Amino acid sequence: MCCAFTTLVLLGPRALILLWYLMQPARWQVTFPNSWLVPLLGSLFLPWLTLMYVIIAPGGVTGFDWVWLGLALVADLASYGGGAYGNRNRLGYSQ
Repeated sequence: MCCAFTTLVLLGPRALILLWYLMQPARWQVTFPNSWLVPLLGSLFLPWLTLMYVIIAPGGVTGFDWVWLGLALVADLASYGGGAYGNRNRLGYSQ
């Protein structure tokens, strides 16, 4: 069960990014004009933040939108930190 959850957390947003890009490339072009490196790096390192930015950015990032971007950043950091916390016994950090 743990492996299935980890796979879903790591591959789920990246698969969604790929599908969404294939279905609506114009939205991605509006969000990231003249750039392919930023969305590529975003999908590799911060996929939840990249998805949220694509949802929000075409209308402009104002007000409460920053909260959504912050929550997406926390989700990305939690996915990295949660794996380290879950493996603390194997790494020898628990007492």
